[in-house]
Amino acid sequence: MLLATIGLTLLSAGLAYFLYVYWARTRKYQGIVDVEAERKRIFGENEKLLAEVKRRQSEWRAQAESYKARLDALSGEVVRMEDSAEMQSFGIYEPEFDFDSADEFKEVVKEIRANQKEMVRAKTAAVCPTDWAVEGSKVKGRQMINRQLRLMLRAFNGEADVAIAKAKYNNVTRMEERIKKAHTAIDKLGESQNCRITRDYLALKIQELHLYYEMERKKQEEKEEQREIRAQMREEAKAQQEMEREQNEALKEEARYQKALEKAHREIAEAEGHSRSALETQIAELELQLARAHERGERAKSRAEMTKSGHVYVISNVGSFGDQILKIGMTRRLDPFDRVKELGDASVPFPFDVHAMIYSADAPELENLLHRRFADRRLNLVNRRREFFDVTIDEVAGVVHEQDAEIHITKAAEAAQFRESRSIREAVAKKEAEVPGADIAAQAMRELEAMQVEWSSLDLDALRENPDVNTPEA
Repeated sequence: MLLATIGLTLLSAGLAYFLYVYWARTRKYQGIVDVEAERKRIFGENEKLLAEVKRRQSEWRAQAESYKARLDALSGEVVRMEDSAEMQSFGIYEPEFDFDSADEFKEVVKEIRANQKEMVRAKTAAVCPTDWAVEGSKVKGRQMINRQLRLMLRAFNGEADVAIAKAKYNNVTRMEERIKKAHTAIDKLGESQNCRITRDYLALKIQELHLYYEMERKKQEEKEEQREIRAQMREEAKAQQEMEREQNEALKEEARYQKALEKAHREIAEAEGHSRSALETQIAELELQLARAHERGERAKSRAEMTKSGHVYVISNVGSFGDQILKIGMTRRLDPFDRVKELGDASVPFPFDVHAMIYSADAPELENLLHRRFADRRLNLVNRRREFFDVTIDEVAGVVHEQDAEIHITKAAEAAQFRESRSIREAVAKKEAEVPGADIAAQAMRELEAMQVEWSSLDLDALRENPDVNTPEA
């Protein structure tokens, strides 16, 4: 029993010693174990932070793209507004309304006027927030304010109506500024009573100004359009008359040749020898003339039935418009040069020169194609019915060739009358320069002017007191 107790004691002591030794040996590695755990913890937190950063970066990137898109849109709007303001500073007006006729403008103007009257009746056109009292009476105070507001509105409406009536293509922006300045000035007059004309009423007046101006411009456009339509109708009527006259003349000519041919056939039946040979030659000639007359009549009839066939002309007027300015138009006349002669009437100082005359089965379409292709080269960017372009004949020919149409061009403009007039003017100037004594007369005039300047610089009072002073020799 004792031995067992001693053995158990020794075993316990050995186990305790072993545990002590193990603790002593592992104690020095405890720091390393803790660092590894810390490293894993920090690494885990870093992963979480990295994921959060990536998520935030994605959100910020999306926001940056959104802000960039908004900035680009706002920058474009600023550029557009700056461009519009710059154009307005030059008197170039950008339309605010898009109505097809002047009657539509009239209806909207009436509506704007009705809204102004309604604001006046509702006492929202001019207001006074302060409840004034005169001699202790608020009724008298309201009467005073009503008179003040009425005077302010009458003054403002008068200024605005004058500005609206004077609005033109080159001063509409100035008239808008005039209305705004009138509004500011009249508001200052009512400042002591706290009376003012409302911004809404001012906006209606500005809107009325733009409507009135655009309505007047639309009226002018309609007048020009009607004038153009009438001119086109006259041109079509002339073309139709020419075609009918051509058909009638061809029919008469055909009947005349037919009658002569029948007579020749009757005569050849009785003729012999040399007379018969001459009649046969005459018959052959008459048959050829008859065929040509018939072909002429058929061509005129075909042109009359083809309502779109005609010629597109390219012409210039160096003396009137300068080099490289071409007019591109269309005519359905059988002789298109008649139209060119009409264009060179008393409205221009010199006749037009023809650079190209292009026949087309659909002349209006070819004309429109050329006008669209050179739209940015128009001289008149306001009235599209003015058919003058700053282009070369080679550029026109290039577009025509793209349509597989034939064109024969004349590059150099003859401009005979213009060049002759310039030569005469130069000859006259040269002759005047060669007049005998012209240089002597000019020198004498210069000396006389110098003497006048010298005499004018003299002190006359000093000269009277001292006559011995040297004077300029005459």
